Amino acid sequence: MGKGDSGGPVPQHVAIIMDGNGRWAQQHKLPRLSGHEAGRKSVKRVVQAAIAHGVRYLTLYAFSVENWQRPREEVQGLMGLLRLVLREELAEMGREGVRLRAIGRLQDLPEAVREELAAAIEKTKSNTKLDLILALSYGSRVEITEAAKAIAREVKDGRLDPERIDENSISDHLYTRGIPDPDLLIRTSGEMRVSNFMLWQISYAEIHVTSVLWPDFGKEQFASALADYAKRERRFGGV
Repeated sequence: MGKGDSGGPVPQHVAIIMDGNGRWAQQHKLPRLSGHEAGRKSVKRVVQAAIAHGVRYLTLYAFSVENWQRPREEVQGLMGLLRLVLREELAEMGREGVRLRAIGRLQDLPEAVREELAAAIEKTKSNTKLDLILALSYGSRVEITEAAKAIAREVKDGRLDPERIDENSISDHLYTRGIPDPDLLIRTSGEMRVSNFMLWQISYAEIHVTSVLWPDFGKEQFASALADYAKRERRFGGV
């Protein structure tokens, strides 16, 4: 964990629940997809801010398992937007040293999206400045359930002694294996809930909620969240 401009600690891993695209579009009397398109610009600003501040991991809650229940037109638009972003931002990710990763039920994504995503992940795998982790078709309860099933299979097959199961065993079976837990969770749009996002991983994360809608969130708001984090005293249950 590094030091910020003010000398305070900078979180190694920041996770963001990007909320408010639909409300932003409604306020501007635009279609919902226009809100998602505007939110894309915020992603770019926040990635640049994370690099500037020395954040090492940035996880963005881009599409939840529940989001598949949205209108078909909106889901198709989101998938098309994801493919477009992956193509158009790939060169810049290379220049900025961004390594792209993804967590979630990636098998649920349309084949064309999976192919585009896999290609971007492969082309950026050697970048070392920032790990940008997209949570896609992600749900924490599903993640934990799948981890429990995997552990149960290992016990059944005699590959794992149930008495040796501990927190590390569970963490090693989550989508985020090998990724440090978030130090800071940011939620935009003022909602006071975590929405089935990284329930295991955010156990000790500091939480910063802002009323700013995601399309209006930028470098200034990101810096404010980091400043808020720097004031916190993280005791992890101690005194």
